[in-house]
Amino acid sequence: MIPDSFKRDLLNRVDIVDIIQRHLPLKKTGANFSACCPFHNEKSPSFTVSPSKQFYHCFGCGAHGDAIGFLMEYSGLGYIEAIKDLAAGTGMTLPDFEPRTGRRKEEEERGPNLYDIMQRATQYYREQLKGSPRAVEYLKGRGLSGQVAARFGIGYAPEGWQNLQAAFADYDDKSLREVGLVIENDAGKRYDRFRDRIMFPIVNQRGFVIGFGGRVIGAGEPKYLNSPETPLFEKGRELYGLPQSRQAIRDAGRVLVVEGYMDVVALAQHGVEYAVATLGTATTPVHVQKLLRQADEIVFSFDGDAAGRKAAWHALEVCLPATLDHKAIRFLFLPEGEDPDTYVRAQGREAFEDLVARAEPLSAYLLAQLRARVDTDTAEGRSRLVHEAKPLVMNITSAPALQLQLLKQVADLANMTQTEVEQQWELRRTKAFASAWEKPELPKVPRTAPQSVQRWLLKRLLVKSGLARELPLERFYGDDVESRALVALAGYSRVQLEQGGNFDTLVIDHFRSTEFETLFNQLRSELMVLSLSPEQAEAEFRDSLPKLERDHIDQQLNELQGKARIGTFSRADAERMNELTKRKAALDQRPGGNFPVV
Repeated sequence: MIPDSFKRDLLNRVDIVDIIQRHLPLKKTGANFSACCPFHNEKSPSFTVSPSKQFYHCFGCGAHGDAIGFLMEYSGLGYIEAIKDLAAGTGMTLPDFEPRTGRRKEEEERGPNLYDIMQRATQYYREQLKGSPRAVEYLKGRGLSGQVAARFGIGYAPEGWQNLQAAFADYDDKSLREVGLVIENDAGKRYDRFRDRIMFPIVNQRGFVIGFGGRVIGAGEPKYLNSPETPLFEKGRELYGLPQSRQAIRDAGRVLVVEGYMDVVALAQHGVEYAVATLGTATTPVHVQKLLRQADEIVFSFDGDAAGRKAAWHALEVCLPATLDHKAIRFLFLPEGEDPDTYVRAQGREAFEDLVARAEPLSAYLLAQLRARVDTDTAEGRSRLVHEAKPLVMNITSAPALQLQLLKQVADLANMTQTEVEQQWELRRTKAFASAWEKPELPKVPRTAPQSVQRWLLKRLLVKSGLARELPLERFYGDDVESRALVALAGYSRVQLEQGGNFDTLVIDHFRSTEFETLFNQLRSELMVLSLSPEQAEAEFRDSLPKLERDHIDQQLNELQGKARIGTFSRADAERMNELTKRKAALDQRPGGNFPVV
């Protein structure tokens, strides 16, 4: 791993404003800087950079992170490459280090590094490709050059049952099974999962190999074989080719979603470099949200057969809650018997991109599918159209203008007025739907939902992590993610405090790629609005400690009173209750903090 001391020094030397300003112009707005977001198309700036917090956040698309995260997202760098880039700008030299899987001590102790295992397997498969004329000829026959094969790290898993013994001295290591490279049968015998297949490494945003897709050479089933779900690989969250395609996606303002690894690679070979593929699973909300962060337009490409149209409809349903008024989602159906690989090889880049440019908008595809299901020449057909359109249109929760346009079009197709459809759908007349001559309802002031004590404390600890050593952790060993995050942050902070030095800048980096990454980034984004200084955070934290102790005493007193009610109250319990009552009385003599809704 890269030593924390090096990352601390590095992040203390760089200024996130300077880093981001190299890539886009920033304007001073009060204590912060702002710009039009580089991760989505907008006319008014909603991208904010905080020099005091060394953090960026877009209030339009939700993009956020630190200096390392910005380079990874904007420049498409892996984690190590981003740190190298920052270090080069400060004149620092990256020290020698040993990569590792995770950051927690228990992960270090459980055995070989899982990322190292995947990297070693990748190198083995690539070496085997060089030594297999049959596999090389197959790729050449598909029109792939050595340069493109190298760019995507393509390799070959040879025939045979235990070839990986040549790459791993301990073939019985449990980690090989854990990452899905080997299968163990009921008799305990192991064999390679991938055999006689072209291998496509699946890479995460940090540049680490997390899984594989294996494509059979010639005839055979299944045509594609994917890694199973592992500690490194979750199919519903990853997209093949995204790290390699990220810059081209930004340049084009468009991302093309295809169904196979060969489609991605063949398109890249012909200059269409903004394609990605789902990983043997249907489109998920995570896929859509991730892609909308990368581009202003998503084009889904499907085969024109029944299976392809079924997959397209599922993708449409997944897209509805995520679609935005300033984004475009389209659907492309290739001619019967064609896929992107075969089409681009036969017709060329220009013809393929012409098809992409003419892909059907989400709204047109939705309405066409609804019309195809009913007979709009009958009253029954039109009423069914209104009925089936309702859940779809109402699921468009983040694009009010698109939702209104579809409502009007459904009304036209059903030979009804907009108001009549709204009544059928039991819609309240919101300002967005109100006619020009109607007086809109006065907006109600929303009540802010109270936040948990854990979330309140996490914000203060993120501003000043050193406060963790004073936190009574026995209060927070719960199963919810905020309690677990609080304990994890406090544990990390206490270790760092023992080692000395300022480590506030390291917290977000330490928890990158853990279950707490999203939560900590959300909290940092909320702190951008809160403008909580370290001094204020410390004062509020210390003010809250008596309240925490009082709550803990009340919890213990309630437990003791319960024992008294059921007759299990002992002399020791009585002494304990007396002691707690005195402690509470003493606490009541001095002011204690609350947990305001912030």
